[in-house]
Amino acid sequence: MEQRRDPDIFDDEAFEPMRESAELTGPVSRKRAERFYDRMRDSIRRFLDKKRKAATTTGDYLMLAPDVFVLLWRLVQDARVDAKNKVILGSGIAYYIFPLDLMPEAFIGPIGFLDDLVIGVYILNRLLNDTDPQILREHWSGGEDVLTTIKNVLASAEKLVGHDVAEKLKK
Repeated sequence: MEQRRDPDIFDDEAFEPMRESAELTGPVSRKRAERFYDRMRDSIRRFLDKKRKAATTTGDYLMLAPDVFVLLWRLVQDARVDAKNKVILGSGIAYYIFPLDLMPEAFIGPIGFLDDLVIGVYILNRLLNDTDPQILREHWSGGEDVLTTIKNVLASAEKLVGHDVAEKLKK
């Protein structure tokens, strides 16, 4: 069965972050992380500009995806975060960058960053078990407090996938 694409959603510019991620080899440098962050944000903005009326709440969450990505990356670089948590953070970064995941951006456009956001937030929530919340706050680029953001995204994700599934993901 051939998949049809909506040209308004799937323009070539929207795929730029995915092309960048497909070319990834080796560790993520600061320059590459910043470029991925900028391209992801631009791709989401273009998508939301085209779909503004139908995408207000979803758009608010989508705009958090780049902030969570860069927070994961910054925490991996922070010496105050222990090695075990850096491995978990690294898996979150890999999930963002890997082009094929639960909701692949290459097929469904920027809306596909929602699963990346949820996975990233679950990782950050887990990190809070043994990392000072102030460390997360120091590295956070978002507008609202990072702990409030984590709580809000987790609550929305729980409503979407159900309490039982959300509890399994938290572990």
